[in-house]
Amino acid sequence: MQQATFDSRGSRIRWTEVPGAEPARVYLHGLGAMSAVYHAHIAARPELAGRRSLFVDLPGHGTSDRPQDFGYTLEDHADAVAAALDAAGAAGAELIAHSMGGAVAVVLAHRRPDLVSRLVLTEANLDAFPPPTAGSSGIAAYREDEFVEGGYARVLEAVGPLWAATMRLADPRALHRSAVGLCNGSDPVMRTLLEGLPVDRVFLQGEHSGELAGRERLEAAGVRVVTVPDAGHNVMFDNPDAFVAAVTGTG
Repeated sequence: MQQATFDSRGSRIRWTEVPGAEPARVYLHGLGAMSAVYHAHIAARPELAGRRSLFVDLPGHGTSDRPQDFGYTLEDHADAVAAALDAAGAAGAELIAHSMGGAVAVVLAHRRPDLVSRLVLTEANLDAFPPPTAGSSGIAAYREDEFVEGGYARVLEAVGPLWAATMRLADPRALHRSAVGLCNGSDPVMRTLLEGLPVDRVFLQGEHSGELAGRERLEAAGVRVVTVPDAGHNVMFDNPDAFVAAVTGTG
């Protein structure tokens, strides 16, 4: 396991790494998740083997530290990931990012273009103020102390065993602040940033999630949008073959 300091108090962001050829592939998870759990089975596929792979846990999640005075905004998360990539010497990386991790990846590519050469985003959050049905909205609807003192336990019971398995490893306060930060979005908002980035960009949308809002505008800006059949929000689990094809650029 590797680590890097991401704030003035010495808090550390951590990742596991598989050696291989550059440019590195950096895997970022969604809200309440962990990178290796969602992506290690993908990186191990023969089509992707041989490339350096970093599985980064965002602050407050998984193995990374969870400082109580950290903001956990999208910008905060992006800067923490930048600290990890700087420490790892992983400039010009390909970012393979899911859900909230995709929003973080977009902000990172905007703030530190030297670190990002390509984005593969799976159902990334592109807009502020998501619908009430979104997981982040449900968490952010609580007041912070209310969530920490009881809402966290109720959400764990409601989200189902797969998400709960990693969410229970996230710090409740960090989880709530991350959800609020995701709902607030970036400035400019993630969709606008994505449209203006000069790197190769792929956006995966699960067929069961419905049509991607604003698809035509994204495609006009050069974003390749792929609707993945037989998949919902967790495309890497639902249709790993299509996911791998998107990462390799063959599908």
